[in-house]
Amino acid sequence: MPTDSLPDLAEDFVPFATAALDFHRAINLPTGPVAAHRTELDALHAHLTALYGLLEAHTARTTPVAEAQGDHLRACRIRLWQAAEHLHDAYHTAAHPGTGRPRTREACRARLPEGAPELAICQRHLATSAHVRRDHTPADLRDPFTGLTRH
Repeated sequence: MPTDSLPDLAEDFVPFATAALDFHRAINLPTGPVAAHRTELDALHAHLTALYGLLEAHTARTTPVAEAQGDHLRACRIRLWQAAEHLHDAYHTAAHPGTGRPRTREACRARLPEGAPELAICQRHLATSAHVRRDHTPADLRDPFTGLTRH
């Protein structure tokens, strides 16, 4: 099915974001075994949720004209959300800057809030999860199969 040509796009910043991530990894991450810091996990979570939003926009525009491609973008969004959930969980199991120790098991089970600024990641996660719940079913979000069989 022929599609209209794409309009002239503004300067593409995605390659710059990718290069910045590669540069960050090269200069900031130690070569030895060191646990990820909460600040890094928070920044990665922000990056994934922003990428989820970008893919959401692409999926909404693509699906009406290219259903198979839209399905693949939708599957990509689901996997990104699953990765963001894991980053959110990793953040809460990471050591606190003040004590150098992770939260106690009792605090995790009780789901005690950590307060600001630690709560910012939770607020971002909850805001994004509202969009995720609107656009995906619970079965979609828990499905371990990453391939699509419709097309």
